[in-house]
Amino acid sequence: MQITASTVSLTVDDVAASQAFLTAHLGYQEQAAADGFASLTRPDAAVDIVLLRRGTEVLPAEQRDRRAGGLILAFTLTGLDAEEERLRRAGVEITMPLREEPWGERLFQVTDPNGVVVQFVEWVTPAPADAGAGEAGQDGAVR
Repeated sequence: MQITASTVSLTVDDVAASQAFLTAHLGYQEQAAADGFASLTRPDAAVDIVLLRRGTEVLPAEQRDRRAGGLILAFTLTGLDAEEERLRRAGVEITMPLREEPWGERLFQVTDPNGVVVQFVEWVTPAPADAGAGEAGQDGAVR
């Protein structure tokens, strides 16, 4: 198997609202659209996104009424502070403030109009737990 692209499909109540949010604030572009459907892409390594209106008959019956819930659409990037500031200035509500985890993950979250949680992550080298101990890099090797 050779995977040539990755796409996440989200079932939402209002396709146009999520599409507008993702294009206005996250740089996605419409690839294709129809009633209750939108396919979005970016020119970089970000995952493509398909938005489907909840209840649409293209989905199997057992999936039609589910919403995109319990998932986090996460993007790893550089320049996290600048991105958080850009979104804040654009009027996007930061639903989880910028924070740093002990293992070196810096992150914040926003939520689109349909409740889809979008998380932005930047990895940093965590401070060593013991100043005399070696420091582990992203690959887990102690240096």
